[in-house]
Amino acid sequence: MLDFNTLERLYQSFLVCGNVTTDSRKIESGAMFFALKGENFDGNEFALAAIENGAGAVVLSKNSPLAQKLSQMECGADIFLVEDTLEALQSLARYHRSHFNIPLIALTGTNGKTTTKELLSVVLSRKFDVTYTLGNLNNHIGVPLTLLRLTEQTQMAVIEMGANHPGEIALLMSIALPNYGLVTNVGKAHLEGFGSFEGVKRAKGEMYDYLQRTADMVFYNCDDENICEMVCERPDLNRTPYGLQYNRTEILPASQNEPFLRMKCVVGSQEVFISSRLVGGYNSNNILAAVTVGQFFGVPIQDCVEAINGYIPSNHRSQAEDTGNNFLILDTYNANPSSMRASLENFSKTDFDNKVIVLGDMLELGQESLNEHRKVIELLATIEFEKCYLVGGEFSKGAAGIDIPESVSLFEDVYALKRYFEGEPIKGKTVLIKGSNGIKLPLLKEVL
Repeated sequence: MLDFNTLERLYQSFLVCGNVTTDSRKIESGAMFFALKGENFDGNEFALAAIENGAGAVVLSKNSPLAQKLSQMECGADIFLVEDTLEALQSLARYHRSHFNIPLIALTGTNGKTTTKELLSVVLSRKFDVTYTLGNLNNHIGVPLTLLRLTEQTQMAVIEMGANHPGEIALLMSIALPNYGLVTNVGKAHLEGFGSFEGVKRAKGEMYDYLQRTADMVFYNCDDENICEMVCERPDLNRTPYGLQYNRTEILPASQNEPFLRMKCVVGSQEVFISSRLVGGYNSNNILAAVTVGQFFGVPIQDCVEAINGYIPSNHRSQAEDTGNNFLILDTYNANPSSMRASLENFSKTDFDNKVIVLGDMLELGQESLNEHRKVIELLATIEFEKCYLVGGEFSKGAAGIDIPESVSLFEDVYALKRYFEGEPIKGKTVLIKGSNGIKLPLLKEVL
């Protein structure tokens, strides 16, 4: 733990530097470099390179071989020697955040947290200067880096928080010091780290525990049984509801001519029509969350709608793409049993022609992996489609010893399926592509 004097000196140096990096190769002139250490790397080894590349300050481990050398050099940079560089980064971020009396919304969940974060940010930006998590920088390093981007111009912040072990959300909350929170949902993901679905609920519930202690506000989906149970277990939580039933939502059917999510809902006393660029009815709750938060903070409803309608997803999350040969629905950033089921059930309800499904393994499921992949295969028997391609060893294990439809084919990896499509191209199909990022399914775009 940094003593206050060291923390204050570090903070004053940070204010001069203006920004922070953990990559010695990507240093803007004058930036502060934190030499983080991991299992397979040691940033301390690159502290001198960081200075040579223009760093204005360097934070490194006091027991690093370079520590004493750099502390005695006239190098033109501030040198800070600390016990733990990661802890120093987190302490600096917490201290910086404490200087801002602004609404800060913390966001987590098994599915949809990144999309919801993006929607919240575009909605709130209609009225406020918003600092928000870029990309997927939602862990013990990414959250501090996001907080250190707060400036005097920032009027509101939206901070995404991910976790794969108990205690991580609690840690991130203690760093970000949020006064608002939102858990999109809880499902079976990262079971290797959480141990069970109940473990997932307890971990996500760390956000509610924090906000109950601070008497701050949560936005919650009152139609979600698991979320409602978690909220009710904490009777002192201040809460604002949203949900499909609560907002009297009608999801309009998707079709070849209208592939994107369109919905009607009631917000307050107003009925609104939303015509998004997202694919999949499961995104309706993400949209309702954004509209609810926007309204809570005084964003006019028409501005909320226009912001959502103008948002175009990226990073292969609920994206639609016409390749000229086929119409692709890409949802390949991540996958777990709950998001896989939601994607398949949504796809089955659409009026698309010539449906083809490509599914990649769901990773990090631990002992539940075999059973959960088998459940997906069984679900396929209830869905109408022309052809399904399953990619990865976990699906192969799940299919062993059970009857699978003739329309389902197994491939060991994405490269094998890519070679297959090169020899047997498909055309004129609507293709749902869903799987964990590690399976690399976006490579198929080259042949589809």
